[in-house]
Amino acid sequence: MLGPSIVNVIVAIGVVYIPTYYRIVRGQTLSVKEEMYVEAARSIGATRGSILRSYIFPNVIPSVAIIFSVNVADAILTGAGLSFLGLGLPPDTPDWGIDLARGQENIQNAWWMITFPGLAVMSVVLAFTMMGEGLMEIFNPKLRDR
Repeated sequence: MLGPSIVNVIVAIGVVYIPTYYRIVRGQTLSVKEEMYVEAARSIGATRGSILRSYIFPNVIPSVAIIFSVNVADAILTGAGLSFLGLGLPPDTPDWGIDLARGQENIQNAWWMITFPGLAVMSVVLAFTMMGEGLMEIFNPKLRDR
């Protein structure tokens, strides 16, 4: 609908993923603000800004980092998929999805034109997904005990 352009792909992918962050941050904030240590800080007279900086913010950021790493992988797949279908970047812009679409025509004669861009997409997405899993194990105390 927006046409092929880098800005349009960024806007389209951003519109899809930004509500996820709002939901995560809001849910985590509502959960953390009911914890006993936040109430203890309130009872000793800490200001709202101090409670936000010292107690709520450090407990919300790990969740955002984990979701971010997984969403980056998903956004890369979405961008490559849109470009593969011809709905993403302009054809003269280098992109893995465009490379895969061009290589599809020559797959019988030149298998490497589709293999290496596909392996690159798979490797980058796997790396970001594994980074998200690693962050989840680091930040989640329940998984740390296992």
